[in-house]
Amino acid sequence: MVGETLRNLLMIAWLLPLAGFAVEIFGGFWGSRKSRVAAWMSVGCIGVGFLCSLSALIIWGCSNNFWRVEHKSTHDAAAGHEAGEHPGEEHAADHKDAPHAEGDHALSASAADPHPAPEAHPATETPATVDAQEPPVVLGQTVYSGTLYYLAKFGSLEISLDYYIDSLTLVMFTMVTFIATCIHLFAMGYMSEELTEEYVDHNAHLANGHHVHRPGRYYRFFAFLSLFCFSMLGLVLAGNIFQVFVFWELVGICSFLLIGFYTERKSASNAANKAFIMNRVGDFGFLIGLMVLWTFFGTFRFGETHNEAGEVVQSGLFQMLARDESGNVLREAETGDVQIGTVAAAETTGRKTIPYSLLVVAGLGVFAGCVGKSAQFPLQTWLPDAMEGPTPVSALVHSATMVAAGVYLVGRFYPMFVQEVLLTIAYVGCITLFMAATIAIVATDIKKVLAYSTISQLGYMMLGLGVFGWGAGLFHLITHAFFKSLMFLCAGSVIYGCHHEQEMPKMGGLWRKMPITAFTMLVGVIAISGLAVPGLVNWCSLFAFSGFFSKDAVVATSLAFVKANPSHFLLFIMPLVTAGITAFYMFRLWFYTFAGKPRDQHIYDHCHESPWIMTGPLLALSVFAAFCAIGGEHGPLYLLITGDQPSHVAH
Repeated sequence: MVGETLRNLLMIAWLLPLAGFAVEIFGGFWGSRKSRVAAWMSVGCIGVGFLCSLSALIIWGCSNNFWRVEHKSTHDAAAGHEAGEHPGEEHAADHKDAPHAEGDHALSASAADPHPAPEAHPATETPATVDAQEPPVVLGQTVYSGTLYYLAKFGSLEISLDYYIDSLTLVMFTMVTFIATCIHLFAMGYMSEELTEEYVDHNAHLANGHHVHRPGRYYRFFAFLSLFCFSMLGLVLAGNIFQVFVFWELVGICSFLLIGFYTERKSASNAANKAFIMNRVGDFGFLIGLMVLWTFFGTFRFGETHNEAGEVVQSGLFQMLARDESGNVLREAETGDVQIGTVAAAETTGRKTIPYSLLVVAGLGVFAGCVGKSAQFPLQTWLPDAMEGPTPVSALVHSATMVAAGVYLVGRFYPMFVQEVLLTIAYVGCITLFMAATIAIVATDIKKVLAYSTISQLGYMMLGLGVFGWGAGLFHLITHAFFKSLMFLCAGSVIYGCHHEQEMPKMGGLWRKMPITAFTMLVGVIAISGLAVPGLVNWCSLFAFSGFFSKDAVVATSLAFVKANPSHFLLFIMPLVTAGITAFYMFRLWFYTFAGKPRDQHIYDHCHESPWIMTGPLLALSVFAAFCAIGGEHGPLYLLITGDQPSHVAH
């Protein structure tokens, strides 16, 4: 019953933007180009989707006692901290005897099952501090999977629309829909210039030198935005890797349409083409990974398939790759091939195997798609050029949708990655985070600075995932989504107030003209810089914003990994140095834009604060950018993300 309720709520949240897209794209031809109906319809669809997602999250937590377990865990963790425990040192010691850092994981009932259902949640139990008079709190079922519709069957391979709901799915749904709602509201004000029968584009010219005159595209923008949200939510809800690939490509198409929204501008057209083509390079590797998985595993599904009697008919990918107590995949003694779990419950003829090298190829292939989508080295150059799209598009792409999809897929597909693949992910992230940060130091376009900042922060997420910090990497993904969407919308407010001027050397002193934008941007800058008040943060987590906790988790995980593997010392040194660089270029952006004296008097005189429909979302996002990670690794957000983490990940 709970599973059906969650499925229905998330399906409503997923399909509403598609319904909005269909009505908006056709209704736009029938209605007036000066009407805001399409925008309000789009906001309504994604807003209701947020309410459904939040309701599903609350129902999920109440049905399995998660909120009680989380509360008890937080209390016990605080008691352990007061007693002088040092979990970071213990974590590093656990990795000494296992260089791959995949130790016993207290969350799982067996190494082969990355998502235990009815078992207790030992990761939140601390027996030394449990009061003997209190009954133990048992965590109920947390993972729900099933099939929505069968599409086709080729031999033993079934192609279907599946769903897979766990704590990560629910957190992502809630985050994406909330941020998208804020961006939709902001866009209603930002894109108001398109509310006209004839729009004059001063950045696009005809052969005779005249400006381009075209009809307004207000309704079309919100239709594309709705389709973008539908695609991302479908990717998150997907219960098999082929379905992920389908929505993966839909996300790419939507980004192409939105980046090239001002299609008459050659720079925008080129940027859209570049983004689309470079992502196809990564997707070629994705297809190779899919072919390897199909050939040896015979299924694309993440979870198990049950018959009408509730019996397991076929294992999912996450149950097929069995691991030993130290987290290593099980291999044949003679051939070195990796053992694959039983494909069917009735099969008694022995286990299948896959050559270890091909398992590495499959993992690297899937990660290649993530490299393109999340703009990692060497496929990172499309993301700064994508700033040619409207600023609300940049905010959505850089926070909750496209680039987040790559990091999300690495986290979702984590049970299938072996050590060589994870080490590759770590080094790609390490290179990316440092390289992008050094470029951001010298950028002068306010949106380009934020674009390179995004690439750098995505590198942090990949690094965290690569050094076995599954929770740390995804923790940073969620916090980054809030403060990066905030900063992009603040940048959009500046551009709107300065009449589409983006060069920071022409700004200065703008805080006097747009105080709400200036100080909400400062919240985002402090968050991404990872600042905290020394000495007070241990007393109260309110003295540190979200970026401090999530980035600290990534760097601490890297330190634990390097202690166990000293030869990989760069995986700690580089993110530590880059953290300082990040603080430098982000405060440079803020002071360059808002502080000091005006450097262009004309721009300053005509600058103004944005209307409330634009500043309202800034205030809402600034609260989450500051406090969404309250409690750090003992707080509700982190515990919620890691509620169903893969069983072989060291906690």
